Amino acid sequence: MAASSSSATPQLKNYDVFLSFRGEDTRYNFTRHLYVALCRKKIETFMDDQLIRGNEISSSLLNTIKASKISVIIFSQNYASSSWCLQELEQIIDCMKTKQQIVLPIFYKVDASHVRRQKESFGKGFAELQDRFKEQPEMLQRWENALNEAANQSGWPIDGKTSEPELIDEISGVILKRLNKLSPSDYKGLVGVEFSVNKIESLLHKGSNGVFKIGIWGIGGIGRTTIARVVYNKILSQFERFYFADNVREQSEKNGITHLKKELLSTILDDRDPNIGLTYTRERLKKQKVLIIFDDVTFSQQIEDLIENLNLLSSESQIIITTRDKQVLRNCDVDDACMYKVEGLREEEAHQLFNQHAFKQNPPIAYYMELSKKAVEYSKGVPLALKVLGSNLFSKEKEFWESVINKLEKGPPSNVLNILRVSYDGLEKDEKEIFLDITCFFDGEDRDLVIEILNACDLYAKQGIEVLIDKCLVLVTCNRITMHDLLQEMGKKIAQDDDCKDIRLWHHMDILKVCRNYKGCEAVRSINLDISKISNASLIFHVLSKMDNLRFFRLYNSEYRFNNPFLRRI
Repeated sequence: MAASSSSATPQLKNYDVFLSFRGEDTRYNFTRHLYVALCRKKIETFMDDQLIRGNEISSSLLNTIKASKISVIIFSQNYASSSWCLQELEQIIDCMKTKQQIVLPIFYKVDASHVRRQKESFGKGFAELQDRFKEQPEMLQRWENALNEAANQSGWPIDGKTSEPELIDEISGVILKRLNKLSPSDYKGLVGVEFSVNKIESLLHKGSNGVFKIGIWGIGGIGRTTIARVVYNKILSQFERFYFADNVREQSEKNGITHLKKELLSTILDDRDPNIGLTYTRERLKKQKVLIIFDDVTFSQQIEDLIENLNLLSSESQIIITTRDKQVLRNCDVDDACMYKVEGLREEEAHQLFNQHAFKQNPPIAYYMELSKKAVEYSKGVPLALKVLGSNLFSKEKEFWESVINKLEKGPPSNVLNILRVSYDGLEKDEKEIFLDITCFFDGEDRDLVIEILNACDLYAKQGIEVLIDKCLVLVTCNRITMHDLLQEMGKKIAQDDDCKDIRLWHHMDILKVCRNYKGCEAVRSINLDISKISNASLIFHVLSKMDNLRFFRLYNSEYRFNNPFLRRI
């Protein structure tokens, strides 16, 4: 029995760019160079290297064309002699008409008018094809029409005097800009960021001597990273290289700066093993027009550790730094005129964001209006607080809302952590356990590994994590569990409370203190320790070997954490 279509047909991959070309003409020169240039810009590009061509084009290839955003047609001398190429072309033109697909022709050593009218050397190949398919005049006519329409699109001519490397740079840059315009609105699902983004973009045009720096600062949860990400996505096509250094503070504290530094330099230099200490490496940096976002910086030294000196970059480069502390921007020599403070959302925007999470697509019912107003008031326009509180109240009865609002009224309304704590308090026991374990031990870890470990501790981790996601307490990106630093701050505070039954330890000094007092270890359930931070690791191993109440402990060395985690489950 044949396999069902659902199991036999692989899922179709969506591409940014589809390359249509005649293999024998350009596969190993122009087309290959263009493909490499696009891939370097992280543009998903389809080039049919592996296909064995016959007369009939495969349905999967036609579907690949349909699923692509842009089709680039490289017309060369023998392009029209291939029925396969013309079937691709026919599909591309159909997608241009029905799906508004962008079509960009390149005339590789042929004249656009010859393609349009099938004349001269280009026409000879098509004449041979006409003889082969003379019994199918309707198909030939469709191909003629497709050639005519494609040749009428704006494109690039290439002749013997053209600098192909320079043209490939131009073409790849144009494609990147077109893809940026095609992407969904940067503001989709976001509330209140457009004003801030426009203000920051206006700062980009100020003149400067040397590398230009902009600072974005504000309290935790206010949306600094979100705004920086939107600006980054909007302007990256203006730069030769670009890099977004996420969570500099957290990565510095957890894993050291070495890994992030290598990743940054590898990306902007396109070099697997960069050495910034070399004169030649510095010269290469000086020639690059680079955009770098340093996100959540707490000390100027962190940036120095990553790239030593920002003045190593080209004067056309742009640096954006986000931080909670304005003094950090001053220490990084950001001009006062180029600092932007992110304020809380305005009342209307705050209500809009809260309603998105508290009511989803439905408008609030009348008797929830007053309660919603109070919830928004206590959130003080902080997006993270509005999202977490709204998600916690979604689909709950009025009595639950009233209980939550009453709890907020008892604490200082300006304390965002109190608002976030409400969502934690609303969790079931196992869900609280999972949240605190992620907070103390597993932020940034692979989701499947976390589920495996917590399941071994008799927790229903998969279901619990889904609850945390729904309540905006954690995120899963590329299968890694992450959380906002404010939520982690709150979770660690809860984990350190005296009345916390299951004690979790992660700071090496706390672990050392407990291990020196064996009786203190009786309350310890979980340990997460970077053994590179202590000199007497033998004491830790000795005490752990005697403890029989550990749920799990994790020992690692930050320098090798990415490839040498060691975990023991009890």
